Amino acid sequence: MKKNLILILALVAQYSLAQILNPVKWELSIVPVEPLEYELVFTANIDKNWAIYSQFLEEGGPLPTVVSFEAASSYETLGDPYEKPLNKVTKHDAVFEMVVSKFYKRAVFVQRIKILEQTAFNLSGNIEYMTCDDSRCTYKPDNPFKFNYSPEKGLVVAATSAIESEIVTENSNAMLYGMQPDQIKHYSETSKIAKSLWRIFALGVLGGLLALLTPCVFPMIPLTVSFFTKKTSETSANSGFIKALLYGLFIVLVYLILSIPFHLLDSVNPDILNEISTNVWLNVIFFLIFIIFAFSFFGYYELTLPSRWTTFTSKGESVGGILGVFFMALTLSIVSFSCTGPILGSLLAGSLSADGGAWQLTAGMGGFGVALGFPFALFAMFPNMLKALPKSGGWLNTTKVVLGFLELALAFKFLSNADLVQHWGLLKIEVFLVIWILIFLGLALYIFGVLKFPHDSSLEKLSFMRISSGVLVFAFVLYLGSGFKFNEATKTFTPLTLLSGLAPPVGHSILHPNDTPNNFKSFKDFKKGVAYARKVNKPILLDFTGYACVNCRKMEEIVWSKPSIVPYFENKYVLISLYVDDKRELPDSQKIKVERLGGGSRTLTNFGHKWAHFQTEFFQSNSQPFYVLLSPDAKTELAPKVGYTPDEKDYESFLKLGLEAFNAL
Repeated sequence: MKKNLILILALVAQYSLAQILNPVKWELSIVPVEPLEYELVFTANIDKNWAIYSQFLEEGGPLPTVVSFEAASSYETLGDPYEKPLNKVTKHDAVFEMVVSKFYKRAVFVQRIKILEQTAFNLSGNIEYMTCDDSRCTYKPDNPFKFNYSPEKGLVVAATSAIESEIVTENSNAMLYGMQPDQIKHYSETSKIAKSLWRIFALGVLGGLLALLTPCVFPMIPLTVSFFTKKTSETSANSGFIKALLYGLFIVLVYLILSIPFHLLDSVNPDILNEISTNVWLNVIFFLIFIIFAFSFFGYYELTLPSRWTTFTSKGESVGGILGVFFMALTLSIVSFSCTGPILGSLLAGSLSADGGAWQLTAGMGGFGVALGFPFALFAMFPNMLKALPKSGGWLNTTKVVLGFLELALAFKFLSNADLVQHWGLLKIEVFLVIWILIFLGLALYIFGVLKFPHDSSLEKLSFMRISSGVLVFAFVLYLGSGFKFNEATKTFTPLTLLSGLAPPVGHSILHPNDTPNNFKSFKDFKKGVAYARKVNKPILLDFTGYACVNCRKMEEIVWSKPSIVPYFENKYVLISLYVDDKRELPDSQKIKVERLGGGSRTLTNFGHKWAHFQTEFFQSNSQPFYVLLSPDAKTELAPKVGYTPDEKDYESFLKLGLEAFNAL
């Protein structure tokens, strides 16, 4: 009687505070077990110092947690709901003066069900529970939940469920991929062939040298020389030399600083860089920006940065000393960004999709800064060297227009990325090649003086440089036209080596469509591919790739097409290609929240998320291309994992090693 009285008083207290007491948040999740069997998981997230009670309590004490289901002929419950022992505490309760079992922080209740009728229906029920802290209790009798079943989507949480439908499953790997990470026996040695940072640095240097010829940067050289000539006259020659050297170093530092945010992003999410580089709308924005830059280079309008930006940095120049030199370097970077931005954008897009993308971006930015900063530092040290430079004039405008044509061509590369990952079908290989042919034909006509733009001066005669450049561009146009040559072996157009990774895959075609590289038999679902490999008893070549992955296209079009490599794909391996940038939406039953390898969580919403999570969770890598050789059951790695491997012999050795290991099983 005493215990019941205490309970009544506690409940009365609860009802007086009903507006503010809600210490338990429920989540629903679904774990497929068999084709028509599911585990329904009810997770209670409990506030600090609060607890909810077990399903199994003696009478006369607190109210137990009860999970009930509405009866229906379309399904049946298999046994009673059970509770997981995690966070369960069984001890004497001072309030109820008896031993009770309760859960702190988190409680999980599970009910297994079986689908009896494969027609659409609703599965409904209710949770009632009591929760208490040291001084108060609250009773929640009405917490309805609802699931929807359809043969197409399977069992999903209904959007109208009163309980939060944040799907979190501990067995998500088994559901998505048919296995767990610890089921794979990894190869004893691991090696990864990654893109050399020195190679990226060299590309950055080339980009910086190209930027020197842009109309935003070149005219800054005399200004720089005059600035440091003045400073040297005011101080010692030795001091001027040191400041000029610092000037070059500060330019490099500014561009290195630009890469720092991407290191921070990379630490938050292992594949965030890939997400950025393949984001549909970001690629569309890049496309529009490059178009805008192109027509600006053609001379139809002038792009300028907000005056406040340059005014701020210019004020800093007057401070003097090292700080003044730094602001001079910052001013150069900001003022020139309207011309260097597109070059940096290309570098950014090329780096972000690769393993260690942030470091590759840093290497590229460093190379860019070195190429841009070194000449300025050199001319600042030796002002007389300026006399050897050509004066600004018509040649500089020609350079500007040529860059405009290149910007226009690159713009369609970004649009192609968006088209491929979103499956729009706008820029098939035929359309892309025709656009590029027209662009470079226009460039050739401009070089020969047939086309003119607003700021062009009259062309009296064609120089040897113009004639040779025009012939080279026209030859490139003919080369682009050869991309329409039909390949009988692959039943597609012949891929152009120079455009590998820039142009869409040759299978992305209007006339000869083929969604697999080189017409190889390929699976785009891991579980289906493994099932086939088991059936035919062949090892698996697991290919983590991307629609917008440049090096993936180079591997497929240059290495995989070699006569020595083709037999491995046709007869000896089962190819499973998983596209980590596939933006197609996942079925509702697979839109689940998963734990990241490095901590935190994410919700899988598209196929790209699914395969990117698979790669990082099972193979601790987020680079593409990435190749793993597995046994037919996918439980044993047969060789070291490799990435971009442009050497035909190295890649063949990799495939041979896998076959030898398979035959030895």
